[in-house]
Amino acid sequence: MRDLSGERNILLGCMAMGMTREQAVARRDWIVEFADLGDFISLPMTAYSSGMAARLRFAIAASMSHEILMIDEALATGDAEFRRRSEKRIMQLRDEAGTVFLVSHSLGVVRMTCNRAIWLEKGKVVMDGEANEVVDAYEEMYDPEQEALERKRTRARRRRQRGGLTKAQR
Repeated sequence: MRDLSGERNILLGCMAMGMTREQAVARRDWIVEFADLGDFISLPMTAYSSGMAARLRFAIAASMSHEILMIDEALATGDAEFRRRSEKRIMQLRDEAGTVFLVSHSLGVVRMTCNRAIWLEKGKVVMDGEANEVVDAYEEMYDPEQEALERKRTRARRRRQRGGLTKAQR
């Protein structure tokens, strides 16, 4: 809640996940340290950058183990050190939890974190399987070198259709 302090958001967020007030208070220091907010924790979240707010939300969600945990692009924000801490925590949660759903455009994160991946394209399942196989297929489909080669072939095909004339020659 943007008008409330980070401190108050920790309490409310933890209680919304089912923690008691005492459990939330006990996890407070871990959350503040993980999110790397220091003295900012007492300020309203309107004073936070988008990265600070994302780090706090992730830290609250990661402060306890879950049977099912859904993480949507959480690792897309923050500096390299925060991403490393987040990736490590996700691995711990994956080992502790029943299921972790990770939404990510980072293929490296998918390879490192997931044992199964689902590739969605415009709301449709393109592939569902072992993470490395799905990422390999995705990379093959969207390989920039392959795309450049296909564009070159398309231009050559169009030139042949126009009788070999380039734009400058017409």
